[in-house]
Amino acid sequence: MEKLRVNRYRDFLAGFKNEAPANYNFVNDFLDPQAASEPARLAMIHVDDAGMRHEYSFGFFAGESARLAGALAAKGVAKGDRVMLILYRRVEYWVAMLALARIGALPIPSPSLLTPHDIEFRVNFAHVSAVICEDSLSARVEAARAKCPDLRLLVQVGEAPLPPGWAGYEALKAAGADVFPRNHDSPGGDDPLVIFFSSGTTGMPKMVLHTHTYPLGHVATGAYWHDLEPGDVHLTLSDTGWAKSVWGKFYGQWLAGAVIFVWDFRGKFEPRELLRILSEHKVTTFCAPPTVYRFLVREDLREFDLSSLRHCTTAGELLNDSVFADWQKALGLPIFEGYGQTETTLQIATLLFMKPKPGSIGKPMPGWDIVLLNAEDQPCAPGEEGEICIRLKAEASTAGIPGLFSGYLDEQERTDKVVYGGFYHTGDKAWVDEDGYFWFLGRTDDLIKSSGYRIGPFEVESALVSHDAVIEAAVTGLPDPVRGMAVKATVVLAPGFEAGDALTKVLQDHVKSVTAPYKYPRIIEYVAELPKTISGKIKRAEIRARDLERMNM
Repeated sequence: MEKLRVNRYRDFLAGFKNEAPANYNFVNDFLDPQAASEPARLAMIHVDDAGMRHEYSFGFFAGESARLAGALAAKGVAKGDRVMLILYRRVEYWVAMLALARIGALPIPSPSLLTPHDIEFRVNFAHVSAVICEDSLSARVEAARAKCPDLRLLVQVGEAPLPPGWAGYEALKAAGADVFPRNHDSPGGDDPLVIFFSSGTTGMPKMVLHTHTYPLGHVATGAYWHDLEPGDVHLTLSDTGWAKSVWGKFYGQWLAGAVIFVWDFRGKFEPRELLRILSEHKVTTFCAPPTVYRFLVREDLREFDLSSLRHCTTAGELLNDSVFADWQKALGLPIFEGYGQTETTLQIATLLFMKPKPGSIGKPMPGWDIVLLNAEDQPCAPGEEGEICIRLKAEASTAGIPGLFSGYLDEQERTDKVVYGGFYHTGDKAWVDEDGYFWFLGRTDDLIKSSGYRIGPFEVESALVSHDAVIEAAVTGLPDPVRGMAVKATVVLAPGFEAGDALTKVLQDHVKSVTAPYKYPRIIEYVAELPKTISGKIKRAEIRARDLERMNM
């Protein structure tokens, strides 16, 4: 797709067009034509955990996905079947995603941290009929297998001996043909494409369903938020088990003509190793959560040649001002924030032709009619906080907006709780300033009401992590007889700092100096680590429940 060249936000809104062609299928309508015209064109640079670099072309992905699709179809995988993928960041993940899109079977990308219990729950909840996983994870699937009656096909990727009843990936794929033809029954358009399990911060995870128009929702992500040009090398730091992976390592980047860079590291994240990877492989555009940037700016960035890096983005939580300033001072590059959900693609973002406001998630992307609604479902004035909502094209249907989910699979009641009144209700709070920039406050359930004030946890967390003593912080409310709720911070300290009353006073004063004084945490608890989902999101609900249990003891 040709990139719109504009210098003003209003021109971008007016000129951006992204209508889905009839029966659109990313593989048939983008990958195969691209591979036919330029089979040798570089699509991916892949660096494994041992540091070995491999390069893959569009011809490779077209051929491999066709062969795998034929082989899986011969094994009985059919349109509508649900297939769990647990593949870390191996190249086989992309091949499998593309192969299943050819068939019309629904991949369920899944993180490598799933336990046998997690696997059992997801397989049975989603009625999964096949699993494709790396050999290091096969034992967990085997442990869950006896309690998963719907499982019919198990495929192992890797060189380890096959468990009984499993098929080997390479041998299976070799049985497929070089072409998987499109026919009248081929999937596309409003047919289901992929299922993502939500991260489950406040309850059991939900199955988020997207259709074949979903890849087109990422055009704005790749071409404009990541500012990709043909030939750019883009790295988004994300596990393939979550929707963020396809935000930054798949559709939008290829549609923009960029090369996807994949670093399949295992084990503990090492900031210096990431900096070495960025430097050695001449990555040009980069996206990571704010937590990663916080670790990176603690390193001596002058030790690494990051001259190839020209554009940086972040999403997933708020970026505090000090990290923004330190990164820009060291590299001369601002960090452009964005906002979206598993249920959507990029809804709100700061783009290259917009002045970044540190802490703001930016302005609405074209195609998304964003409205802030108050508790009475009325539009909010500038400065007034409200729930981020998306106006639908039809009263109770999410169809017609590329990138917006179809609903929660097999759970109409859950869908009806967020899709009603002509809007999709995100459950996230924000306010908008006089310039039209949105400022994220947090989940509606996480807001703290204290002494008549409504306090967003991210505001206080951002202030805390701007202090050198704090690596991570989670802010919650505790019942208080005078204030209604008292602000409490659960803090992970950086090495070299000692928990105690003296440090608590320092941190409280620091928050008062950075943000409104009434927001400071009256209680600070120091912990070794914060409770998180397997996608890395903080479980504030778990902290609240634990604190309430202590109070009632």
